Amino acid sequence: MRKPYIAGNWKMNMTPSAGKAFALELRAAAEKAGADVKMMVAPPFVTIPAVVEALKGSNIIVASQNMADHTSGAYTGEVAPAMLKDLGVNTVILGHSERRSYYGETDSFINGKVLLAIKEGMDVVLCVGETLAEREGGKLEEVLSTQLSGGLKDVKPEEMSHITIAYEPVWAIGTGKTATPEDADAAHQFIRSFVEKMYDSAIAENLIIQYGGSVNASNVKALMAKENIDGALVGGASLSVEKFLPIITFNK
Repeated sequence: MRKPYIAGNWKMNMTPSAGKAFALELRAAAEKAGADVKMMVAPPFVTIPAVVEALKGSNIIVASQNMADHTSGAYTGEVAPAMLKDLGVNTVILGHSERRSYYGETDSFINGKVLLAIKEGMDVVLCVGETLAEREGGKLEEVLSTQLSGGLKDVKPEEMSHITIAYEPVWAIGTGKTATPEDADAAHQFIRSFVEKMYDSAIAENLIIQYGGSVNASNVKALMAKENIDGALVGGASLSVEKFLPIITFNK
């Protein structure tokens, strides 16, 4: 059985003081509710230390929303994996659609980060997903195939235990639109089948695939009831304990 993995991507929200207060509130609420899922929050870089401190000793993972593709050097404004690890961060989100579309991150560039993260002993949430035009143009499988083969290039079979895939249809992110549970599950099934072709059935069966795209308290149960949906990468709803708690306790 694949344990549900619920993650909150805070994006460019939460100052260090606000993030610490929120993390303490979330921790208390999750512990009181007896949340029985793998949990993660991804604050902005500057907020990470305060959140790590607030969540120390809890079972909530603190991740980074991004990282550099180099270990050190003259890369102004970048953050190296060793810097994150020194803060207590061992998980990183890579290939988010906003990084791809706003900052031009390509599959090969993302792949370099994936390989570096694994080399540095970190876990990766690799994001893939299509635009509305690509879906309506019948290119869903082509897009997912390209992003998966590009993003996972040279990742060894024994390293796949460090990889989580987040399927996020770009048209459903922050729009209030959500793929139907059936459409989402079909995409997840394709991802799992493609990974099986790249690797083997055991790796595909154990792979955690999250759904990301306007997940909320109203749709999480229906999404999580599907065979191939193992979790959620939550954006806006993860910024409120009142909205996030029903998601992380969907199975209670």
